[in-house]
Amino acid sequence: MIRVIDRALLDGLAAAAASLPRQRKNHNFHPADAFPCHRMINAIEPGSYVRPHRHLDAFKDETMVCLRGRFGVVVFDEGGRAVHTLVMAPGGDTLGVDIPHGVYHTLVALDPGSAILEAKAGPYQPLAEHEMAPWAPAEGSAAAVPYLDGLRRFFP
Repeated sequence: MIRVIDRALLDGLAAAAASLPRQRKNHNFHPADAFPCHRMINAIEPGSYVRPHRHLDAFKDETMVCLRGRFGVVVFDEGGRAVHTLVMAPGGDTLGVDIPHGVYHTLVALDPGSAILEAKAGPYQPLAEHEMAPWAPAEGSAAAVPYLDGLRRFFP
């Protein structure tokens, strides 16, 4: 049976994301965390802080395509300096990105109701502390809000 990605699905995910403390909600198409290919929609609201991180597993390259809204993407060097920024948006110049494993990156939702389609290799493995950017504040910390505000300044 096919599964349809439609406005109703995105509306429901966006509403759920807006109501949650992390302001994010995903919808998985893969049947289980152990599945070898993960495909999901992530609805992310502008107040959600995605700590800069990298995937060190050589099979964890990450592809993201913007389905709705706008996202700022920031790529960092090892020391935390932003080396590349771009905006993903449907109908824009950049629709998505493919980020190789080992590259520090983050996403900043720029519009309410924003959603991406994401694909990467499974199985699911929570990010390890050594994959988190040591120069970026932890999610939920007092420093995360001003850090996110600083990231937003890349995208006027």
